[in-house]
Amino acid sequence: MTNTKQTNPKDAIGIEKAPITTISFPVMSEVGVAMLEGALKYSRHNYREAGVRASVYIDACINRHLGPWWEGESIDPDSGLSHLTKAIAGLMVLRDAEIRGMMADDRPPGTIGYIKALNEKTKQILEKYPEPKAPILASDVEGAPHQYEGKIEL
Repeated sequence: MTNTKQTNPKDAIGIEKAPITTISFPVMSEVGVAMLEGALKYSRHNYREAGVRASVYIDACINRHLGPWWEGESIDPDSGLSHLTKAIAGLMVLRDAEIRGMMADDRPPGTIGYIKALNEKTKQILEKYPEPKAPILASDVEGAPHQYEGKIEL
């Protein structure tokens, strides 16, 4: 992708720099609103000063945003923003803290190589079932998405 204008020498240099135009502007703007909410609640850029604990942000991204989104709740009831947007904002804070050395890395001992092995196992299972049954999707079920209305006994 070298779409340069030959009469502009800046084009040749500019296309070799990290691009911002490859990022979705609507998503970037939504993340800006999510970050504004965090700034108003906790102080703008507080994570750069105080640092963050990795597990807190992973819990927030997965348990409070990606999980609910996957289960059919598109909008975060606390902010009114997309759960996906909130997860992206959390990951941005986590990555920013990691880049700046302000992340408390409380990840458990790793299992490097395990996912690669698991992917190989997945491939074997897919080969074993070359004609899989179609999944049942929320869009296939009348009245979906379903909300769990039961109680959790603790």
